[in-house]
Amino acid sequence: MTQHLDMLRAIAGRTRLPIVADIDTGYGNAINVIHAITEYERAGASAVVIEDKTFPKVTSLAAEGRQDLLRIEEFQGKIEAAITARSDPAFLVIARTEALIAGLGEVEALHRAHAYMEAGADMILIHSKSKTPCEIESFARAWTRTVPLVIVPNAYPDLDAKRVKMLGNIRMIIYGNYGIRAAATAMQETFRRIIADGGVQNVHKDILPVDEIFRIQKTEEIKAAEARFLR
Repeated sequence: MTQHLDMLRAIAGRTRLPIVADIDTGYGNAINVIHAITEYERAGASAVVIEDKTFPKVTSLAAEGRQDLLRIEEFQGKIEAAITARSDPAFLVIARTEALIAGLGEVEALHRAHAYMEAGADMILIHSKSKTPCEIESFARAWTRTVPLVIVPNAYPDLDAKRVKMLGNIRMIIYGNYGIRAAATAMQETFRRIIADGGVQNVHKDILPVDEIFRIQKTEEIKAAEARFLR
């Protein structure tokens, strides 16, 4: 958790955009959740996602991964602890159910989502590893409560913005691992080209110039501060 919080503080220090932090299962029981919420809110998060798996968790998309869920009552306690621990009522507690991931079906997913809403969750994240959006669309159509839904369309990319809008109750889409996957793709492709070309003579024109990196790092502001204050 410490490294995650350090990263969050660094991000929060550079942007005014709201940050949604994924805190997995809350790092333990409801008492751990109280501590986690306090620290994440202090570090600059605007919301957290907490899921109903047992601790320690295995990622949802891992083949043959352990996908055991908590008892509903125990997870309700975690949600209630999170709500109590936040100091700002605008800080969102997003309850994520892994019922579809665990193969328990839509009825169980809806049952859990209703229970988590009753415990005070501000939003419900429904997750699926199905290769098509069918499970998510079916759940969204069956969800008639006012608490909005969140989705993470990593496994089912065909669920585009138009289809999401038609469902009417999905208010947040988290493109979970696309940033790191895109970065890894770009690095792999760049170094493949360098090896194939025997140098950077071709690839250099297709990547950001160093001046753009300096701009992102606000080098001009640093230079101005140096000129003003270094004596």
